[in-house]
Amino acid sequence: MEALLAPVETVAAFPLPELAVAVPSEEAVAEVLGEDWAFVYRNRWHLLGGAAVTVALTATSLLLGFLAGFPAGAIETYGSGYSRSLVRKLGVLLRGTPILVIMIYAFFVLPIGIVVGPVVAVLEGLDSLLAPTPLAVPAVGEAFVAATIALGLRSAAYQSQIFRGALASVGEGQMRAARSVGMSRLGAIRHVIVPQALRRSVPGFQNEFTIVLKDTSIAFAIGLGELLKRSNDLFTQQTTAVLEIILAASLIYFVLTFGTNRGLDYASERYAIPGEGT
Repeated sequence: MEALLAPVETVAAFPLPELAVAVPSEEAVAEVLGEDWAFVYRNRWHLLGGAAVTVALTATSLLLGFLAGFPAGAIETYGSGYSRSLVRKLGVLLRGTPILVIMIYAFFVLPIGIVVGPVVAVLEGLDSLLAPTPLAVPAVGEAFVAATIALGLRSAAYQSQIFRGALASVGEGQMRAARSVGMSRLGAIRHVIVPQALRRSVPGFQNEFTIVLKDTSIAFAIGLGELLKRSNDLFTQQTTAVLEIILAASLIYFVLTFGTNRGLDYASERYAIPGEGT
């Protein structure tokens, strides 16, 4: 019993070995690749932090685009004449306006502060409670919200067309068959048409993801610290390392795009409708 009550370090017969991870030093990088690459290596966490903002902005924008784009695509396919015309005109307006213009308008014209203020206050309160733990919540700035609104609405305009095409690709005979067994029109759309349309929309959504990921760099114009903005910060510190910084940022963009596209390829194959070619 005394042994059981002893401190842990005195009864641990098999201590865990220490894992040694070889991390190259800045001096070693400078010796092999030069001072400019050593500068990039020294600021790698600054770039990776920008990549994290890029990923978060991509995710929130695509989510907003889906929440607005899927209903818009359904309205264009099954809606009444007035609602269909309104959604179609809004989509043309958003697709025809440069994303930079939309983002600047969202940041400087929309009253984002009214919405962001309470959110930031809540996040700061949570952060003060959770700061000693890894669960600390980062604050959300107006630039991030404006960029999400701009990219999300523009993505919604494109996603609506992806979903409209996917909904239209489901044969009308399936709607008639569902109605013939007593399902309502809404029930047939929900339980028969939509599940097939979502699966068929994965390839188009994959292309939209790539576009939104690259368009997050436009948030540089409103001061959001995403990957391109942080790369520019490094440009101004060491102008001789411009090429190295561009290559490092390009590699990060490539890894994000390639990795996610491979994941979406797997999802497309995994959830493909049996009997349909991929």
